Amino acid sequence: MEQSWDVIVVGGGAAGLMAAGTAAENGRRVMLFDKNRLPGRKVRITGKGRCNLTNRCGLETLMENIPGNGKFLYSAFGQFSPADTIDFFEARGLKLKTERGNRVFPASDKAADVADALACFCRGAGVQIHLDEAVRGLMLDDGQVCGVITGKGRYAAESVIVATGGKSYPLTGSTGDGYRFAQAAGHTIVPPVPSLVPLEIREIWCHKLQGLSLKNVILSVTQAESGRPVYEEMGEMLFTHFGVSGPLVLSASAHMKAMTPGKYQLHIDLKPALDEKQLDTRLLRDFEKYHNRDFCNALHDLLPQKLIPVVVSLSEIPPNKKVNQLSREDRKKVIGCLKCLTLTAERFRPIEEAIVTSGGVKVSEINPKTMESKLCHGLYFAGEVLDVDAYTGGFNLQIAFSTGYLAGQNA
Repeated sequence: MEQSWDVIVVGGGAAGLMAAGTAAENGRRVMLFDKNRLPGRKVRITGKGRCNLTNRCGLETLMENIPGNGKFLYSAFGQFSPADTIDFFEARGLKLKTERGNRVFPASDKAADVADALACFCRGAGVQIHLDEAVRGLMLDDGQVCGVITGKGRYAAESVIVATGGKSYPLTGSTGDGYRFAQAAGHTIVPPVPSLVPLEIREIWCHKLQGLSLKNVILSVTQAESGRPVYEEMGEMLFTHFGVSGPLVLSASAHMKAMTPGKYQLHIDLKPALDEKQLDTRLLRDFEKYHNRDFCNALHDLLPQKLIPVVVSLSEIPPNKKVNQLSREDRKKVIGCLKCLTLTAERFRPIEEAIVTSGGVKVSEINPKTMESKLCHGLYFAGEVLDVDAYTGGFNLQIAFSTGYLAGQNA
């Protein structure tokens, strides 16, 4: 054995850093391994580099935003709540701000400040951080963990916390290593699938809108066959070369279970502030203003330039028809496009492009009060490696902080 430690943490993301610092603050000798050259690499790119680190909400709202296995997290949230997360960062000099939907961000809008605060917490507590050193496997002996093996040697420990993340964003180190470690210890892995992921769209015209960002629109999702509503929210979305992305789409994807081509339709209300009667009044005003123009040249006050040819085509109104010749029926067609621009979801983008993964270590095999394995003494799990995930809004990072704290307290 090269070295012996009380606790070894595998993974230097949000959950791993919280776990390591917490264990060290409780007087344990802690070593943290991360395969990256910088701790908190995934944290540094979350929220487009702004990092929505938690949500200023209570337990009921937390549970509503965790689609599966939420009950497993009751103890973790009870021990380390969103309020505790806010206090944790503010006590370390990181100023925070609360935005729409109670989303909490660093006042600097810099995700790196969150990662740096976590790394400073660990170093201040005495954690030894080994960067650029990947753990290859666990050392196991008769139903208990006794250390880890890296490319540089073997490290003994009384406890090991696995906080390696899922399979999303593999360039940040989330390559599914934790699943392999868990299986070696006898754990069941619920097959990981993408959650909070962009969508590929069937309609060809959608791809012509690449780069167009829509703000303050309502996106609703229905099952194509039955029309059953699945999701609806107002916010922002983005058209890409493959389909759609952005906050609304990522949130919607978490509700789209057992995805198959054509199973779900997306409906965009481009003008949610106006009902159909008000929109008709608006159209009449614009058409009066441009009464001598062709129809295709009379929508510039109402729509972004990229959307105009799409709406014109979908309305099935001849683009060169004069505005003064448009009928009430024509206006109804335009209003139908503006209030319900419909897309067909073909598939999720690859799991590597997902914000988080759904699936992971089966939670029935984990003690929810300690995060310790029920199958292997001294082995703990925290964060996205577990089969828990949430919608957007800071809830996934809160899961990481809460489970990391609980694992660190008990390891």
